[in-house]
Amino acid sequence: MREAIFQAEVGDAVFEEDPTVLRLEKKAAKIFQKEAATFLPSGTMSNLTAILTHCNNRGAELIAGSRSHILLYEQTGAAQFGGVNIREIENYPDGTFSLDELRKKIRAPDRHSPATSLICIENTHNVLGGKVIPQEWIDELCNFAKSINVPVHMDGARIFDASIRLQIPVSKIAKNVDSVTFCVSKNLGGPYGSVLVGTEEFIQRAKKIQKGLGGSARQVGFMAAAAIYALDNMVERLADDHKHAQMVANAIRNANNPFIWVPPADEIHSNMFMIQLNTSKITPTELLDKLSTVYQEEGENPVIIKAFALTMDSVRFVFCCNNSTEDVEEAIKKIHMVISKIK
Repeated sequence: MREAIFQAEVGDAVFEEDPTVLRLEKKAAKIFQKEAATFLPSGTMSNLTAILTHCNNRGAELIAGSRSHILLYEQTGAAQFGGVNIREIENYPDGTFSLDELRKKIRAPDRHSPATSLICIENTHNVLGGKVIPQEWIDELCNFAKSINVPVHMDGARIFDASIRLQIPVSKIAKNVDSVTFCVSKNLGGPYGSVLVGTEEFIQRAKKIQKGLGGSARQVGFMAAAAIYALDNMVERLADDHKHAQMVANAIRNANNPFIWVPPADEIHSNMFMIQLNTSKITPTELLDKLSTVYQEEGENPVIIKAFALTMDSVRFVFCCNNSTEDVEEAIKKIHMVISKIK
């Protein structure tokens, strides 16, 4: 990937003169079997660009899951920058939500209410532990949305993980959505960027929003080259991340510590999982401190584990291309040592 960055041919991407960016956008559109794509700095900006393109009137409203990244972790940028209200709908543990409840939340434009202008879904679902959303539910949702002429945007930051899990192409997963974004900078291993995909008309309008948000760049082909390398070389190996997540989850489960709970194997769909803690015994911050502390009994090869305190009683573990199976095996030893001290 570094060699691809070094060798990249670049130009002015703002004026669509960077050949490597154009190649990436064409490649992404082909992979998703959509008409066009645009390369942006981040998943947050990609989602925001999609929202502002679909919801092109201030006072519009979108519907998103109560546990969605768009609602919880993007500073509600839709409202902050676009005057778009986010109306939440309760997420089920599998990342879906009730379509009957969705029907009740749809609002037609009148003098009292904002118009429902967009429905947002997430696949895989981050906060719910990397869950892969059932394809039948996605298709049913999209059929309903089309019947009422409301577009659907998919936050597909880790959609390639869903593809590996389901053993179907991302084009089939996103076939019926109106726009989809995916991240290069997560476990595809790239240093930068996300790609937004949709119709030609949608992407041309999105590029104008992207420019207004400060998301257009000049010689960004260096980073586009990394993204192309990732799409060509890093997708199939996502299965390793899934295997590593299962290895660590199984090790924690087998430790049989009554103060730590790990989901069963069939509920861990991809490269991440959440553990729940009995905070009367240990808090997420305390656990993370122990995992990142070097202990004398580790000898000459100490292991430092970094994770994320998702809530007041849960910790998220995520695996990526930087983690070899040997790394994971060493991490398991460290985790067992830490867990054994929680009594």
